[in-house]
Amino acid sequence: MELKKPLSRRHFLKYLGAGAASLAAAYSGLSSLSQRASASTPAMNVYEQLPETFNPSLHTAADADQLLLASGFSYNVLAAYGDTINKSGDTLGFNNSYTSFFPIPGSSSEALLWVNHESAQYAWMLDRSKAVVWEQQKQLLYDQGASILHLKKDLAGQWKLVPDSTLAHRISGLTPIELTGPVRGSKSVNGATLVQGTFANRGGGKTLWSTQLTCENRFESTCRDAGLALSHYGWIVEVDPFDKKNKPVKHTALGRFHHGSAAMSLSADKRIVVYMGEDSPSGFVYKFVSAGKWTEGNGRANAQLLSEGTLYAADFIQGRWIELSVDNVRKQLNLLTYQVPENMYKSKEALLKQFQSQSDVLTSASEAALIVGATPCDRPAELTVHPANQNVFIACTQNDSRGNLHGQIIRLKESGGETFAVETFITGGRQSGFSSPGSIALDKNGSLWVASDISADRLNTGAWSEFKNNGLYLIHPTGTAQKTKQYASAPKEAALSGLSFTENQSTVFLAVNHPGALGAGTNKPTSQWPHRAGDKTARSAVVAITGSIW
Repeated sequence: MELKKPLSRRHFLKYLGAGAASLAAAYSGLSSLSQRASASTPAMNVYEQLPETFNPSLHTAADADQLLLASGFSYNVLAAYGDTINKSGDTLGFNNSYTSFFPIPGSSSEALLWVNHESAQYAWMLDRSKAVVWEQQKQLLYDQGASILHLKKDLAGQWKLVPDSTLAHRISGLTPIELTGPVRGSKSVNGATLVQGTFANRGGGKTLWSTQLTCENRFESTCRDAGLALSHYGWIVEVDPFDKKNKPVKHTALGRFHHGSAAMSLSADKRIVVYMGEDSPSGFVYKFVSAGKWTEGNGRANAQLLSEGTLYAADFIQGRWIELSVDNVRKQLNLLTYQVPENMYKSKEALLKQFQSQSDVLTSASEAALIVGATPCDRPAELTVHPANQNVFIACTQNDSRGNLHGQIIRLKESGGETFAVETFITGGRQSGFSSPGSIALDKNGSLWVASDISADRLNTGAWSEFKNNGLYLIHPTGTAQKTKQYASAPKEAALSGLSFTENQSTVFLAVNHPGALGAGTNKPTSQWPHRAGDKTARSAVVAITGSIW
């Protein structure tokens, strides 16, 4: 099934909604957008509608084993781990961490919902002294990847899962996937052109031609348990959610590392730009710029633009993008004054042997970024691009090894060419009311939403005790810390992520990830959410939220 209307650069403001430009000025400081906004009818300001104090309608505690919402909102569970999602009997995968809404062309009452699955956890994983048998490997691989759900509105106008759908399907660690780009068939991937599956899928982003990019994050443990080559994973995968026949592809030109998320934009000269964050304690921020130019009429044929281009890493100190080329890497290594960072645990000679071609650089992008002088960040897990002004918001979750307990959100503004300006937009901590931003999203009003990602073993303890369970917050357009408002609180040991919206924003989709994480796979469960009758097992799930202000 082909979507007929790909998004063009001139449609960005329309895509945002009527009130987007007015808030874009607040987020960017660009007065030129204010004049444009004055001619539009203002959209509903969700921020002003939320209460000042988080006040769930049924509970007052924010450390309960419940998904708690601000007054006036309610949710229903669309699907939880293990639920049947289609006529073939496929089931929803394990820990879901990202969602993306795709309306079915020609319908206002049916849609597909993309859901990522970033990890799996079973009782047998607690005992590493035993070999992992094939049935366990198969389960491990199947329960990761992504689920494509078919949703339909019921008579009351609420979105519900179609459990016997023929459109819904799974992409998993068992799915054949093609490699594209410079690394395809190279020594760096052992000559592979086709690899087995995708897993450890954390974040993602839509393309301008209405396909899905999904990001492979912490893939090492699954590779070890399933006996798979490390170099085949850690890429960005593109999938057409409406097409079950064609193979997904891994775009090697975008680099291999612990991908946290991806956000696509369009440059002034119509080249595809993909911003990416590396979800590691000392991860980097990257940018890919396509060699070719985007053509609106080409539709999904534009996907070929992701096979060739230039990959950069950000130097925040100098405000510049550094090209990750084999020439730049080898030039730096050959300098007499260059000293290899101790945490690389390699000599110059070993690194010169490692980096001999561009495919070597792309396959080891994080090491290449460190060598050429990019700036390590405190877990730049997720980022998003404001469609009205192209500012990039980056959630740096935290890094307590460097004393950064609560993280921050930084804002990057391109200056043209290979330079940019960067600033801290808001810092986590007591003054802002949230800690450890792990997931961020912009709605069509230009409002910035932030979900915290405090690790399960630190929730309600020490420096993080006052924040209670992980939550979802709405940030004031100016980044004023004192005015942050809480929208939701997660069940015990869960994280909230994957915020996405219907086109008219009447419904919000949200992933509730790993409730009861510390008790998973043991005989001592710490959560029973979503509290289904006759089922005491904690299950990750996707929910649909509605409320009076949407």
